[in-house]
Amino acid sequence: MLRRPPRSTLMRSSAASDVYKRQGINAEYGLFATENFHGRTLCAVSASTDPDCRTHFGPFVPNIDVVPYNDVSVLDAALSDKNVAAFIIEPIQGEAGVVLPSDGYLQAVRDACTRHNVLMVADEIQTGLGRTGYMRATEHENVRADVVLLGKALSGGLYPVSAVLADRCVMDVITPGTHGSTFGGSVLASRVALAALKALETDDMLANSVARGKQLRAGLRTLPSDVVREVRGRGLMNAIVIESNGDNGAASALCLHFAEHGLLAKPTHGDRIRFTPPLVISEQQVDECLARIARSVDDFRASRK
Repeated sequence: MLRRPPRSTLMRSSAASDVYKRQGINAEYGLFATENFHGRTLCAVSASTDPDCRTHFGPFVPNIDVVPYNDVSVLDAALSDKNVAAFIIEPIQGEAGVVLPSDGYLQAVRDACTRHNVLMVADEIQTGLGRTGYMRATEHENVRADVVLLGKALSGGLYPVSAVLADRCVMDVITPGTHGSTFGGSVLASRVALAALKALETDDMLANSVARGKQLRAGLRTLPSDVVREVRGRGLMNAIVIESNGDNGAASALCLHFAEHGLLAKPTHGDRIRFTPPLVISEQQVDECLARIARSVDDFRASRK
């Protein structure tokens, strides 16, 4: 049975419930997918199903439910609840280990949200702006969300800046005094973001993300199957799943071997390692990374004997 976190208030910054109140609809709840990662604020961890994000945190806010990721039938049933204001989803789940949905899932989500008059909110903070080879990862299925969250690559990694994109019917409910932040509207942050967006286009980073991602995955698939049992990803957002043999520290141990060979990667969930190199990485640099990964895997195999 699916474990549901305690209900918690939908993010007021998305203004989803206010959109519906203007239409005379009492929609107060936010719906999220299992294995999600939307940050470390109290509302975000309230929506999490990861024990690491919930243990020793709280009290959790109400009005949040979760449904299985990549399961349209359960989602459709959940959206029939008239109290649901929005479905918040990562087009590809990053912290979970670069989990890609089945082909057609995002379009089915879009159709279900439209059918039930629920806002589709795409958290593209990890997946957006070229990481998967598209400006928005939902473009892989030609899907347009009602609300899009952007960050990280929005400044090219140089400066803290994030953004919320939505149509006027959503944005206009955020009236003066209802939303703000200390550094919101920073002129410097805005200039940095504009420069980063321009560089994505002028330096052809989206095409490079697609090409180098294919190169990286092809190389990773040549690694021995007794260590690497799965390779997955899109563009330059990739991951391997390793044969952990019940060792929850296996991924971390392999990452230490990577570090010894001059390569940094992020382990997650015990048996998964993510590879998200810069969008400007070259063909030669990917080959060098693959060579270092192969040497690290050899060392890792030897240490297990």
